[in-house]
Amino acid sequence: MSKFALVGAVVGALLSGTAMAEPAKPTVVLVHGAFADSSSWNGVIEILQKDGYPVVAAANPLRSVAGDAAYVSSIVGNIEGPVVLVGHSYGGQVISAAAKGRDNVKSLVFVAAFAPQVGEAAADLAGKFPGGTLGTALAAPVKLPDGGVDLYIDQAKFHQQFAHDVPSADAALMAAGQRPITEAALTEKSVEPAWKTLPSFFVYGDGDKNIPAAALGFMAERAGSKRTVVVEGASHVVMVSKPRVVAELIEEAAQ
Repeated sequence: MSKFALVGAVVGALLSGTAMAEPAKPTVVLVHGAFADSSSWNGVIEILQKDGYPVVAAANPLRSVAGDAAYVSSIVGNIEGPVVLVGHSYGGQVISAAAKGRDNVKSLVFVAAFAPQVGEAAADLAGKFPGGTLGTALAAPVKLPDGGVDLYIDQAKFHQQFAHDVPSADAALMAAGQRPITEAALTEKSVEPAWKTLPSFFVYGDGDKNIPAAALGFMAERAGSKRTVVVEGASHVVMVSKPRVVAELIEEAAQ
């Protein structure tokens, strides 16, 4: 074999190997909702990372839809390559706004999450169907310097209201570390949502006491969900109690 033929063979082999290499997997950005924090995604993160997905669990400020969405959008804007945006509860409204104008967002995943239409608020949708008991489980509002209030779930009611399918010891830790949301954020109206133009996937439990299953099903159907997974008996924190179910749907959305 001549020198040129040998070089050609080596280059051909390298190019062939490059062509056959799997493309980089999209980054999964996880956005928690009210009364939770980034650690609520730990079980899901463990599975996604094991399967080779880069993951960012954003610390959602829970101050206002517009402000929270701008914050998440800035995170997405600093990620190279495609992104799958995942939102839990109120985080669903946040990702619906944060994805607007970010061409690298390829799909949305709603985990027991709000998917409001333009002009709707999370509070509107929570009360649209019967079955939600969040209102009676809230602690006394905490007054803020700007005249608004922060909302918490009463720690004594947290387990049954928010996480009935999570071991009581774990639920007690979640209750103590819960992140409050402003009342104003829950009543803020949605802008034109990204689920109208992006593939969307939904997963929720039919035992959810924060957002009634009927409301979650209604939003999934309205958004034209590519796949909807309903977990029998699961609570509002289905990503904590059933992390593999949630991770598998995220990976499906990432394909």
